[in-house]
Amino acid sequence: MALEGVVLDLALGVGVMLCSATLVLIGPARFTRALRDAGSRFRNASLSLGALLGVLVLRWGASQSVPWASQDIMSWLQFRVVGRNITPLIDRFERELFAENPVIVLQSLESDLLTSFFVFSYLYGYAFLLLFPFVAYFSLQRMDRFNSLVLAFTANYAIGLLCYVLFIAYGPRNLLALDVVPLLYESYPQARFLTNEINQNTNVFPSLHTSLSVSVFFLALATRDEYPLWVPISGVLALSVVVSTMYLGIHWFSDVAAGIALAAVSVYIGLNFDLEKYRGPLLEAASRRTWRRVGGS
Repeated sequence: MALEGVVLDLALGVGVMLCSATLVLIGPARFTRALRDAGSRFRNASLSLGALLGVLVLRWGASQSVPWASQDIMSWLQFRVVGRNITPLIDRFERELFAENPVIVLQSLESDLLTSFFVFSYLYGYAFLLLFPFVAYFSLQRMDRFNSLVLAFTANYAIGLLCYVLFIAYGPRNLLALDVVPLLYESYPQARFLTNEINQNTNVFPSLHTSLSVSVFFLALATRDEYPLWVPISGVLALSVVVSTMYLGIHWFSDVAAGIALAAVSVYIGLNFDLEKYRGPLLEAASRRTWRRVGGS
């Protein structure tokens, strides 16, 4: 029941934020027009949505158990096949780069108010930051921005999943247990029920919290003419999420830097890769396959 309670609280809080932002930033009239045209809009975005769904299904499948091992597929690939533990390299790199680790510096500022703010940013702010652009870009007259968003998210998840298989990396709260406090779980223990379901403690490089949040901000800059107020809002939220990942002891500075680089690459793909040009060839190939099956039967 604990997991259900956390999910319900998160859904209610983010739901209120989404409704408020929809009324203020999008407007009831624009949103209502988009809903009336929802069928054609979803058809227009079917390829990009299909790509995103495929990557998410692959990510979910990687968390399922391997028949011959007592671990999930991703862990099996990480520890038995191709994964390399880069945690000591990250630690050594940051020791050489900084006089004191940025995570330790941030946690030296710890206060109840600051911790509450960053826990809220990490959970509620992040979820809102990921969901609201789908509503906002779906409501635009043209669907190209929506497709760009979906492709950028697809690239984030696909490249991130590949990195998680190739690189085994533990967060600072695991390696520097004497110096770094797991503030998220100390201040909000229920969060463990949620994070245990969707993540592993070896999946920190790069930080997807960072890459997805920064991707939203980069896309907000690209759509500033349509939603000018969304630029500062998404910027503040993205910065809060990025800092929260280090303040809470979850990610290294290196994870965050890699996440920002991943965001830049993913947004470039989203803005420049036109998936719609493949719709015709894909439909034609599907028609041929269907025709052969019908003819053969």
